[in-house]
Amino acid sequence: MEPEEIVRVAAKGEGVTESGRHVAFTAPGDRVGEDGSVKPGPHRAIPPCRHFGRCGGCQLQHLDEAALAAFVQGRVRNAALSQGLEPQVLAPVHLSPPRSRRRATLHASGGKSRAAIGFREAGAHRIVDMAECHILRPELFAIVAPLRAMLAIQTGNWSTDVDLALTDQGVDCGIRNFRMEGLEATEAAMAFARVQSLARLTVDLGYGPETIWEPEPVTVRLGGIPVPFPPGGFLQATADGEQALSQAAREWTMGSPVVADLFSGLGTFAFALGGRVAAFEAARDAHLACRAAASRANRQVDAFHRDLFRNPLRPDELANFDAVVLDPPRAGARDQVAQIASSAVGRVVYVSCNPASWARDARTLADAGFHLAELRPVGQFRWSTHVELASLFVR
Repeated sequence: MEPEEIVRVAAKGEGVTESGRHVAFTAPGDRVGEDGSVKPGPHRAIPPCRHFGRCGGCQLQHLDEAALAAFVQGRVRNAALSQGLEPQVLAPVHLSPPRSRRRATLHASGGKSRAAIGFREAGAHRIVDMAECHILRPELFAIVAPLRAMLAIQTGNWSTDVDLALTDQGVDCGIRNFRMEGLEATEAAMAFARVQSLARLTVDLGYGPETIWEPEPVTVRLGGIPVPFPPGGFLQATADGEQALSQAAREWTMGSPVVADLFSGLGTFAFALGGRVAAFEAARDAHLACRAAASRANRQVDAFHRDLFRNPLRPDELANFDAVVLDPPRAGARDQVAQIASSAVGRVVYVSCNPASWARDARTLADAGFHLAELRPVGQFRWSTHVELASLFVR
């Protein structure tokens, strides 16, 4: 039997032959023998990280730039085609560069053996003890070894999760399930924060995050505006990815005097848009941060605390807006999109981190007379199967 050629990469990262055979860690153009042997093709790259293949943080380091971009574009375009939608314009893919991830959740554990910290193995609970990382910003990776040493002061078997984010003031570190018991553990945590010049250190002992170190209020700059950053707050994964998505929203709403920003979070898009913006967000801490930043900067952003899943904006309320921007969670926004479809709004910018739920909602908009004017694929999570997109619907 002749070797089969890998013709594409499937949604979970495996290479697929013309006959439908799935082979892990193969690239388009590779040839796979009946015995599983692989002859590398023109789109195979040498993975830069020693942990690749075990670590669940990356699935696609064996692809070159062209194949990686084709994967991201294919995921997005195929989602649209699955609902019978063909974008009028399919933009080139934006790929975030290596070592650009500014937020991540790491896992740590210890006990009788040496403490380990990193991402989990693919499909397993075991932690790959991180010796290098080609996706994290250097500022985040720099605290991994000190963090490992500090966490190791815990006795017995332990397991913690660590949320890291790069803010205007430096690294924000939030530790969950940390046994900060006694004076020694508390002093070790404070020394870690001081020596590493953290922007903030919070510890969750089971009652929510408690700030134990924050020399000055922590902020993130959105649309040029410093916005208070609550512990565990949401940021786009990379600064360049945020810029790509915000630029799309800004371009597509230009000339719209009043815009509704739905699922607005801290104001990622609200502060990037021109004109007056009404920002609707369910998370109270994010809503308050957005409102405070808008007030301080004297920006035309009106922040509203509203759960759009339980109480979506209705057509009569949407009539007050010339355009709508929405960036919902992975589950999409089925009920809110149904209300938009029934409204008189003629321009919708839909940003999504889940092509499948986006495609379902896009079909609802198309059935209401919208057409998909432009689709921009964004690969913020480099070497991952996780992709994002920005889309423009008009009618």
